[in-house]
Amino acid sequence: MVHVLHGIAVYRGLHKMRKGEAGQQEEFLTLEFADRAVVHVPTSQIELVQKYIGAGGRRPQLSTIGGKRWSKTKEKVAESVSELAESLLRLQARRTHAEGTAYPGDTQWQREFEAAFLYEETEDQLVVADEIRGDLTGPRPMDRLVCGDVGYGKTELAMRAAFKVVEYGRQVAVLVPTTVLAEQHYETFRERMAEYPFAIGCLSRFRSGVEQKQIVEKARRGQLDIVIGTHRLLSKDVAFADLGLVIIDEEQRFGVEHKERLRAMRETVDVLTLTATPIPRTLHMSLMGIRDISSLQTPPVDRRAIATQVRPFEKALIRDAILREMNRDGQVYFVHNYVQSIAAMAATVAEIVPEARVVYGHGQMGDEQLEAVMHRFVRREADILVATTIIESGIDIPTVNTIFINRADRFGLADLHQLRGRVGRSSHRAYCYLLLSPDRPVTSKAAKRLKTIEEFSELGAGFRIAMRDLEIRGAGNLLGKEQSGHIAAVGYDMYCRLLEQIVRRLKNEPDPTPPPVHVDLDVSAHVPAHYIAADRSRIEIYRRVAACRTPVDLAQLEKDLVDAFGPFPKEVQRVLELAEIRVLARRFGINSISLRPPDVIFIVENVQAVEAVFAEAPGTARVPDSRTVHLRLPPSYLERGTLVSVLRNLLARAESEQNAETQKHRNAETVPRP
Repeated sequence: MVHVLHGIAVYRGLHKMRKGEAGQQEEFLTLEFADRAVVHVPTSQIELVQKYIGAGGRRPQLSTIGGKRWSKTKEKVAESVSELAESLLRLQARRTHAEGTAYPGDTQWQREFEAAFLYEETEDQLVVADEIRGDLTGPRPMDRLVCGDVGYGKTELAMRAAFKVVEYGRQVAVLVPTTVLAEQHYETFRERMAEYPFAIGCLSRFRSGVEQKQIVEKARRGQLDIVIGTHRLLSKDVAFADLGLVIIDEEQRFGVEHKERLRAMRETVDVLTLTATPIPRTLHMSLMGIRDISSLQTPPVDRRAIATQVRPFEKALIRDAILREMNRDGQVYFVHNYVQSIAAMAATVAEIVPEARVVYGHGQMGDEQLEAVMHRFVRREADILVATTIIESGIDIPTVNTIFINRADRFGLADLHQLRGRVGRSSHRAYCYLLLSPDRPVTSKAAKRLKTIEEFSELGAGFRIAMRDLEIRGAGNLLGKEQSGHIAAVGYDMYCRLLEQIVRRLKNEPDPTPPPVHVDLDVSAHVPAHYIAADRSRIEIYRRVAACRTPVDLAQLEKDLVDAFGPFPKEVQRVLELAEIRVLARRFGINSISLRPPDVIFIVENVQAVEAVFAEAPGTARVPDSRTVHLRLPPSYLERGTLVSVLRNLLARAESEQNAETQKHRNAETVPRP
């Protein structure tokens, strides 16, 4: 775990302990730091503790209580995060003040093009399409990142953006990481735009040197509207007559020098980046202040989850699965990521299923040879394609609904998820078989990956997989290698907190999360094990209680508790009552409330702001300084249950009066003058 103040520790469980003079019970998270130092964190302060994610499987070094290393590490990470945020904000500022092209509203052609989409758009697709439309019709250059699980409709959004730009008379460059994907996109764009007078070219190694020269020349003269290509598009000899939009598919797959050219482009043209590496919500929220991000989380209509199984390499299993696919007139991918033995594997598959037509392909083949193989498979002149991971990025063949991934334990989690996404792109049930060698034992890390990919097979699982991927191998592909090291140093959640704080500071925005209110009234408040047995579930409830910001949040939590676990006992009722006191106290700038008989002591930000709270209090209020109020109540009010009710009533009444006063002012402002 990561404790905000003390650093990295080992979680040793939830323990019930007695506290205060009355010995009331509360649950504590027990954390063990270096040198076996133990800290017990009350569940009412659970927001100080987060799960540690981000060491990529390596055991992180435990922090020393009272040592300076943790604060120095946080400072170092904050410095680096600040540099990252500043560079992104500088880029955003330059774009904000740059003169972009404000494209006109949708034309008749644009509406007809979008209406010709064969599928029904998801709600998310429509929202993101509107966001992209708003970017393109606005005055500043677009730089939007669209995250979406495999097969969730990112390409269609890119084509709609491209259509708007080329209809206006400007050019579009579509940059993709692999040659095979470039060809795939070329066919898709040509098919979708066949009825319109747009010229589309493809620049990849599947094209001869003469063809490449012709395409480059046509792009320079403005005779091509859309050019789709690999990193060849970023070569110095490639130029455009009037480039308006760059679409980048899977930017993280490009090298450093390519990214420098992309960064230079960002200031002058509209840029739309697509990624199937989903960004987990916390990082998404942290980046929201410095990037325009859109998420596609709704699966397409009729899309079904992919049935995923981890199985040993068995000829009978392979034969049955292939024949089932062929019987429903479908095709099969067989991924074997070893070039030296791929021909032998193709021969083995052909031997297992002699009825099938088998072809194989890999990235080290000659361009014409690989192109011929892919075209045969696309034209359905073959039933099975045995291939390396060249099929991983974006290949979309709806007739392929069974995939085998041989030696699946050798693949990363993100790769497995990407490869599995190559099937299930129609309404047919799709199957993914993760095959293991019967002779080689699987490492514990590989077993974790396989269990995850098998467990998270439902639609839209990419976001959960991305989080699990962070747990297993770190966050290398999210923000680059250097930032990955910083995530490992302080944990993923702490990194996101620092990033969000720094972005807000750089933008001179207030922190929307006010500091927590500390309430210590010496009452027994916990979630008993007889109500919720699992420690993990109880911790989740404590986290939800700490996250409540309004009475509405608390009411929803109460409802959810009753729905999930039944009527709650008095100890849980007390937890919720104390949470309500914290929520109400926060509105008056109260930092802490603690019982020190015969007084209840309030630490506040401004004494004047809390006068309404004590106006009708039973007892006397004393103000020893500008930040402290001592409320002395009659002895009968100091009984634990009574005290909680008294404080709730005082705060609720003061809030009600404050709301009424605010409404009165609003009404006065809206009354028309005679």
